[in-house]
Amino acid sequence: MPEPHALPARGRVGVMLPRDLPVGDVLPYARRAEALGFDQIWVVEDLGWRGGIAQAATVLAGTTNITVGIGILPAGARNVSFAAMELATLAQLHPGRLIAGIGHGMPDWMRQAGSWPASPLTLLKEYTTALRLLLAGRPGPANGRFVRCEGVVLTETPDIVPPVVLGVRGPRSQEAAGEVADGLLLAEPAAPSYITASLHHLGPAASANRPEIVTYDAAAVDDNEEAALARVRAGLEAIGEPGWAAHIDPLPFATELRAHRAACPDARHFAQTMPDAWVRELSIAGTPDQARDAINARHAAGATSVVLAPAGPDALAALGSIARALPHKP
Repeated sequence: MPEPHALPARGRVGVMLPRDLPVGDVLPYARRAEALGFDQIWVVEDLGWRGGIAQAATVLAGTTNITVGIGILPAGARNVSFAAMELATLAQLHPGRLIAGIGHGMPDWMRQAGSWPASPLTLLKEYTTALRLLLAGRPGPANGRFVRCEGVVLTETPDIVPPVVLGVRGPRSQEAAGEVADGLLLAEPAAPSYITASLHHLGPAASANRPEIVTYDAAAVDDNEEAALARVRAGLEAIGEPGWAAHIDPLPFATELRAHRAACPDARHFAQTMPDAWVRELSIAGTPDQARDAINARHAAGATSVVLAPAGPDALAALGSIARALPHKP
């Protein structure tokens, strides 16, 4: 019989725990997010900031029901057997409350750390295949080019196996996710057109299996739409860079966006001067009703979890405002 698995739930809304949140605010932020009704909280692992597994463990222990996602753990930074042990332990202690996000990491950071492989996609496929087998209590697969855990078996495995989603961009990487993972984590901006394109890249077989599709988006909610749009613009500064091609290509205004970026002296000017209509498409911003409509559009495009990254200087204060966009629950 197949192992029990945490199946994706439709229509979930999460919030990101900012990487630069003062350490004394981490648990108050997580508990406040749970009290406000967010379904998920996602912790970030970026080089030089805080570790993803340590944050996830702390948040899980300090809350009651909220699901915790880790987005993302770079595959090259952790031995897969020991990563599986850590994740299995969290999933045992907090059944059904964990989602594991895996990626190949930012190339510059991984090179700094001496962990960038000759073939990132091969590593990711081998790593994800092995991780899912180990979490399910099965022996590690035959040794591959990068991942070696043949015959390893975890004696302590969770009753509910956490989903493993891949945080990757581009058709080839997302096609690989359809082969070896439980779904995708789409880092911001996750416009509906980008979600649709990413689902297509997964392939029909993966899409039929109800994959997890987690999206990140910069978010600002205010009774004054203009104020919300102004606040969220800083979170859109990186969009015009070359690495964002996968996000830009499906947009109906992709050509205009690239031309606008090329005409701007820097990223800040680009974000501050892009048309409001683009900001609405590339973020969750506006009045509560407008932000809720943007969340619903992402769910309609195929997202299982829409994760809001609060914009502005005070993330803890922003929680209450973005929570006003949560879909009404019966």
